Amino acid sequence: MENKIVTHIFFCFLMIFLTGCRTQKSPEPYGPVPSSAQLEWQKMEFYMFVHFGPNTFTDREWGTGEEDPGVFNPTALDCRQWASTAREAGMKAIIITAKHHDGFCLWPSQFSSHTVRESPWKEGKGDVLEELSLACREYGLKFGVYVSPWDRNHPDYGTARYNEVFAGTLAEVLSSYGPVFEQWFDGACGDDMDAPYDWMLFHHTVRKHQPDAVIFSDVGPGCRWVGNERGIAGETNWSRMDTAGYTPGKNAPPVEILNSGVRNGKYWIPAEADVSLRPGWFYSPSTDSSLKTVDELMEIYMGSVGRNANLLLNVPPDRSGRICEEDSLRLVEFKRKRTELFSRNVARSARAKASSVRAGNFRRFGPGNILDGSYDTYWTPEAGTSAASFTITLGREETLSMILLQEYIPLGQRVARFMVESLNSSDGLWQTVAEGTTIGYKRILTFSPVTSSTIRVSILEAGAPPLVNNVELY
Repeated sequence: MENKIVTHIFFCFLMIFLTGCRTQKSPEPYGPVPSSAQLEWQKMEFYMFVHFGPNTFTDREWGTGEEDPGVFNPTALDCRQWASTAREAGMKAIIITAKHHDGFCLWPSQFSSHTVRESPWKEGKGDVLEELSLACREYGLKFGVYVSPWDRNHPDYGTARYNEVFAGTLAEVLSSYGPVFEQWFDGACGDDMDAPYDWMLFHHTVRKHQPDAVIFSDVGPGCRWVGNERGIAGETNWSRMDTAGYTPGKNAPPVEILNSGVRNGKYWIPAEADVSLRPGWFYSPSTDSSLKTVDELMEIYMGSVGRNANLLLNVPPDRSGRICEEDSLRLVEFKRKRTELFSRNVARSARAKASSVRAGNFRRFGPGNILDGSYDTYWTPEAGTSAASFTITLGREETLSMILLQEYIPLGQRVARFMVESLNSSDGLWQTVAEGTTIGYKRILTFSPVTSSTIRVSILEAGAPPLVNNVELY
């Protein structure tokens, strides 16, 4: 009899558990979602661009392809110094111009006679890509490559044969230097190109040799150009886009689409914002005193990482092959400013309540998840509810001027409009302090300082029940 009772109790608990599992089902994905590689790419947020080559020594931005390879002769090339600088600046990777439009290859390519092999640097036995890829691994950074399809030196450029040449060039780079996190394709091309680029072949080559590499171009497919070289994404920035009828370069989507994405776009193609620390992309002695200020860099950071885009900041090495001391110091100052700004998240020990919570398990979908510091937990309201709110109670009044919000993008980007309010303790009224449209992976909004112990975020419009996985207050 006792065994029957025990068995009955166990059976009841099992049924309750199984019923709970059924009601705890996660929300369905909404629209296109990022691949695992795209998600890890988005989490990197900030990394270094390095423009380096003959243009460094000729004071040009675009070389002609007729430069004597002898001009490339850095006297103290130090890729470890680049990597150390990037890490100290809080960057997560380095993307280098392995081949710019002049066709000069920073490695001894078998597909070109315009390479480091023909230069006096290291008596023609050097390989910048090898040195940089090793330095990146040593300093815990990821390694990426820019390989321009445009080649102003190669005799086959502009013919159908060139597509095979370029595919071979890509394969050579992508199979020789270890993991490549991003393949950067510039859309620029010359007027002498009679045969169109075979983008399908190029993409196939990347995927064959580096299946996890995120492919950058005006139309992705891994990530897209933000539409300007100022490093600023649109205040509305969807990670979705339609690509039908577009190609990189002259037939790219309109700037407005590149800058803001497409709300109901068919593909997940998030934005990458590129900008240079100096006025130009390659080093020039004339720009030694023209670096962007820390305030300018902070404005760029807020307009890129703070608007659902990754930031790719160009830091060009000088003619010795090192990053200038002034540039390094500016990057350290920029890192210090960010550290100070985000040093005290007053929401870390706060409490959260929500107007609605998805049924099944309060802990799994409750508002406390927005404050727990875990990326993979989130608050979501009742199924079918796209307009909902949550309130953060700090426990005491704080002077606030910034909020950071994140959506759980593995299940899609949903929020189209939201509002942030603070509670006035003297009259009990809510005051609107900020409004926004998209959130995506990360949204940062600044506002005039307010003193309050309670903040409310209202999702006013979303394509599906919102999933918010992190909120920070400063």
